[in-house]
Amino acid sequence: MPITKGFRKLVDEATAQITTYTVEQVRARLGQDPRLQMVDIRDVRELEREDTVPGALHAPRGMLEFWVDPESPYFKPVFGDESKEFVLFCGAGWRSALATKALQDMGMTNVAHIDGGFAAWTRADAPTETLEAHKARHAARQAA
Repeated sequence: MPITKGFRKLVDEATAQITTYTVEQVRARLGQDPRLQMVDIRDVRELEREDTVPGALHAPRGMLEFWVDPESPYFKPVFGDESKEFVLFCGAGWRSALATKALQDMGMTNVAHIDGGFAAWTRADAPTETLEAHKARHAARQAA
């Protein structure tokens, strides 16, 4: 069966309907804006290989809709915090565009993504942290 709508068309359609930030826009808010919650939707193997954004919540793309829905047995309460703006990123900005659109379709209005994803983030020499540092920070936050 031929593909009648490829991934680029899906990403383009999603991008036309969602909020997209540049790396510079998000970087200026990082650590300054308590509303900002970065969400890394990449696979854990990508985080191990390439690090992540400091303070990012890791929410794998395959679980995102389940973690966001309060009716799901996998719901994560952090996603119920309407005071936050959840800014998603992936490797290149394609998965995060589709994921942002999916969350918007679910009713979230406080969701956006980064143009160019983590690749654009690192090209701009924006701050990163290792997966080990990420886990340690998360464990310390849980213990507090």
